[in-house]
Amino acid sequence: MRRSDREITDPAVIDDIIARCDCCRLALADGMRPYIVPLNFGFRRCGGRPVFYFHSASQGRKLDLIHRNGCAGFELDTNFRLNPHETACGHSFRFQSVIGTGAVSMVEEPAEKVLALQLIMQHYTGKGTW
Repeated sequence: MRRSDREITDPAVIDDIIARCDCCRLALADGMRPYIVPLNFGFRRCGGRPVFYFHSASQGRKLDLIHRNGCAGFELDTNFRLNPHETACGHSFRFQSVIGTGAVSMVEEPAEKVLALQLIMQHYTGKGTW
């Protein structure tokens, strides 16, 4: 991060930012070209490590790339605010974001699929007992 004075490392604060995000952008490598897709998501910490769950169709480019590469980048953002100024170049924009990389794979076990869908629904509806 270029502005380390603005970096947040507290997991509780990071989790709060994630909880306020509506969309997670998943970045995958397609040869020498990036492929980025916006996704709905659920989130939890498992052993202190962040785990994201995404709902998806059972086939398509995204799944082909996940199977081929097994790694991804991600980005979430929220809390946007324009900081106006007298001059155009003086304007700035504030927001909070979480960016990272990690392993990506398909959830195969039925119990974890249920958990994943519960977490996704909890994130968007506030209700985790579907």
